[in-house]
Amino acid sequence: MHNKPAVSLKTHYLVLYNTISAFFWFAVLLRVLLIMPILGPENVAGGVCDFARYVQTGAVLEIVHSAIGLVRSPIFTTVMQVFSRLLLTWGVTWLFPRSGAKTLAFSTMLICWSITEIIRYSFYASSLRGSPSKWLVWLRYNTFFVLYPAGVSSELLVIYASLTDAKKLSPLYYYFLIVIVLTYIPGFYTLFTHMMKQRRRIMKNMGKRREI
Repeated sequence: MHNKPAVSLKTHYLVLYNTISAFFWFAVLLRVLLIMPILGPENVAGGVCDFARYVQTGAVLEIVHSAIGLVRSPIFTTVMQVFSRLLLTWGVTWLFPRSGAKTLAFSTMLICWSITEIIRYSFYASSLRGSPSKWLVWLRYNTFFVLYPAGVSSELLVIYASLTDAKKLSPLYYYFLIVIVLTYIPGFYTLFTHMMKQRRRIMKNMGKRREI
């Protein structure tokens, strides 16, 4: 009897968090898609960068959620995902707005992030309310085949375009970014195989439901 209000409060909070997050990432995507064809990709950062930075910073809450057991997401993969994006938003495009943030890769990076997060947060919010629709499940566990490699490639290109400015700022920071680029290899493998495992499990369960 005493556990029901706590569970209900937790669910309401997570639904609200995921719904708001999906809305904000939709706003990021809309801004990119409006600015890029009209003003060019080199001007996307001027209208989106600050907003996207703060939206992404809000994802720090996901580390907290995982650390305190509010969600079942693995803490290691959550930290990897959030840290890599914070590095891009604060440690690269904020520090070097005239290089990496001016590239086409910056726009494609935000497009990949936005679509991924709109699907992911919508899926989580829908799951918390009950059973998500089949098309949303399919999007969640299949679009990463394209979006994840495209997003990672865009991130690497943004970092690469910023290396000259990073070297001017500090040789140590330049080498730090080089090390980060190298960590993308095991990081990509870890996160991609994590999604593959989840996909196999979910698709298998969906197949069983159809048989029933």
